[in-house]
Amino acid sequence: MLILTLNCWSYSVRYQLFDWNAYSVLAHGEVERISMGGTTITHTTGNGTSYRRGFECPDHRAGIAAILAALTDPGAAVISNLRDITAIGHRVVHGGDTFTHSTLLDGEVLAAIREAQQLAPLHNAPNIAGIEAARSLFPHIPHVAIFDTAFHQTMPEHAYLYPLPMDWYTQHGVRRYGFHGPPHLYLSRRAALLLNKRPADCNLVTIHLSKGVSLCAIRNGCSVDTSMGLTPLEGAIMDTRCGDIDPGIPPFIIEEGNLTARSMDNILNQKSGMAGITGSVADRHQVQERAAAGDERCLLALKMQSYRLRKYIGSYIAAVGQLDAVVFTADSGETGWLLREMTLQGLECFGIAMDSDRNRSALGDEKEWCISRDESKVRILVIPAKEELVFVEDVAAIIAGHLPDSLTYDYRFARTRESQ
Repeated sequence: MLILTLNCWSYSVRYQLFDWNAYSVLAHGEVERISMGGTTITHTTGNGTSYRRGFECPDHRAGIAAILAALTDPGAAVISNLRDITAIGHRVVHGGDTFTHSTLLDGEVLAAIREAQQLAPLHNAPNIAGIEAARSLFPHIPHVAIFDTAFHQTMPEHAYLYPLPMDWYTQHGVRRYGFHGPPHLYLSRRAALLLNKRPADCNLVTIHLSKGVSLCAIRNGCSVDTSMGLTPLEGAIMDTRCGDIDPGIPPFIIEEGNLTARSMDNILNQKSGMAGITGSVADRHQVQERAAAGDERCLLALKMQSYRLRKYIGSYIAAVGQLDAVVFTADSGETGWLLREMTLQGLECFGIAMDSDRNRSALGDEKEWCISRDESKVRILVIPAKEELVFVEDVAAIIAGHLPDSLTYDYRFARTRESQ
């Protein structure tokens, strides 16, 4: 059984072709600059063959067609016939409060995704474009939606509601939804395995550090709080998103600067965060490099981000109780030793004691690392982000007629290697 996964953004598509029977990746890659001109596809096979090519790409359908061509390309083919693809899994960022698990796509489900589009217009619109394109190209195979928001549907009411007029929730769906559900789910199950505990017995704080940043408080294996909210804008400081701010600031600056609500939204999402603090640099690797070289604005950005992360960790300990582990993943979570070190400073009072040498040695390489001291009461783990495995496993489960419940489902990636 071959499963194709698609992660569609406004101007790009990340993809992976997975052989379920061999439990291995046949190929993966990314199409960049869709509809912008200068579109490229970077394609890598499981045996390491790789290429990068340019082509004309006016829309997501053309981007997905290029992916299909790459999979059967004579120079780097991984399949001989596109009919070998059994099913396609689609990342969908916002499912509102309708979906508590991944779901087989049909007209009704797609309509619900459209309904949630106003809550994440920058994300759901390209997700829908990818779904429509793939379904038109593959009308006779199952398509499955994997929702960012589904893992967080276990949050209690007192955690997901805002202190706003209740009509805003009942009539407009204004509540905390949370995002990055698949990576947080993956971390919760892999951490439980490394801790030699059942997921239902684990209390964790998981931290996804990429262009978007989110933290999740996991009690007894379930999400009970998360830093992103109604939209992916809330929470920690991100590359270009502001995260938590005084809600009085936007109307004040709109009035002072004679701005529109749309332009303010663009500033908060695209020109704030690390980019806003440094004045120009948004890439967190560059920020860390320049901070280490003495750039004061970049050092300030790191201090602000690590301080915000540290406060979230402390508040989530209060939410989950006795902590088993703090888990880092994704981009800076896997390779950013300086940001991890700054974030974890002063948390020894919570039993979180980092080993500096282990932390500086943990630089990705697709490995799982433990960077806490031997005597630390709370483990500190660095685990590679493999959210595509959640996509693949959920697709396989649904095809087999199972419900991929995030707590009780027997995910293969949560087993020991011998039992996979």
